[in-house]
Amino acid sequence: MRNSLAQFEEALVEETYADRERRSAVERKVAARADERRRAKAHRHGSLRFAVLVLVLVATAVLVTVVMFETLYIVMG
Repeated sequence: MRNSLAQFEEALVEETYADRERRSAVERKVAARADERRRAKAHRHGSLRFAVLVLVLVATAVLVTVVMFETLYIVMG
């Protein structure tokens, strides 16, 4: 009886350690997936901001060019 109880306790301890290890592995996977999603979201937002910046710069250059030539046309008359 004592032998089987000791075996049961030993198996319980081993199962507890294994369960902790599995939970730890699951937590690491969850954290890695969350981190990957956060990085992907930041990358998408960064790409969008860059595209908006390029469009604003091009629009500004076009506007300045048009205003410059119109002013030149009025001055040269």
